[in-house]
Amino acid sequence: MTGVSQAPLPAASQNGQAGRGLIVSDLVVERDTFPIVRGVSFDVPRGEVTVLLGINGAGKTTLLEAISGIIPAASGTIELDGTGIRKASRRERVRRGLGHVEQGRRIFRDLTTEENLRVAGREDWSIDEAFAMFPPLKPRRKTRAGLLSGGEQQMLVVARALAARPKILMADELSLGLGPSIATALVTTMRALADAGLGILLVEQFAALALQVGDRAHVLSQGRFAYSGPCQVLKDSPGILKRAYLGESEKGQ
Repeated sequence: MTGVSQAPLPAASQNGQAGRGLIVSDLVVERDTFPIVRGVSFDVPRGEVTVLLGINGAGKTTLLEAISGIIPAASGTIELDGTGIRKASRRERVRRGLGHVEQGRRIFRDLTTEENLRVAGREDWSIDEAFAMFPPLKPRRKTRAGLLSGGEQQMLVVARALAARPKILMADELSLGLGPSIATALVTTMRALADAGLGILLVEQFAALALQVGDRAHVLSQGRFAYSGPCQVLKDSPGILKRAYLGESEKGQ
């Protein structure tokens, strides 16, 4: 029992599919003056799942944190539907439609499930939407979030991100620490959200699972993309994926 519903996904329809999505150009991100991300460029169109792969330490989380404003980018541009947001506050990025499911299931552990959701919800959002997508959360609505199972906490984090009505949703390691069935269900939900009109940027440790739901993929190695192209190419040719993980540059079709 995965607990993820196949009910209609309401968040994307509120935003429509118009707009250019997320466009990142020549982005450089440093930690302690050392470059971690070295001038990457890519886009996350609405209605698609863009997969970001790479070994641990490749810079994937750093890249997402720079896009969402947790850490600053040293240079480059970040645009959301044609508007530059690289110098915008994190709150402003959320207001403009950028959602970020961070690694590690970050929740307000002492608040109830319902309180966690209401903290993030916009005026045009209903808590029933979260319970329709993730039915196991409904009977746990008055339970402190810190007492939820790992799978339930991850459902809560995703539902809370969607409560802000994002146009683009970035998800960092949804499957981390979860069993195969719930991990598969959550990643599959990303595909459904894209089909409903959101743009999804998915970082996932299980490459085969991510490639199964993705449209395009980028493999980050030593701060640069060693592969950019269709997910299907990596699915059909595992050797290309292996070489990209090792830092050997590959071109997609």
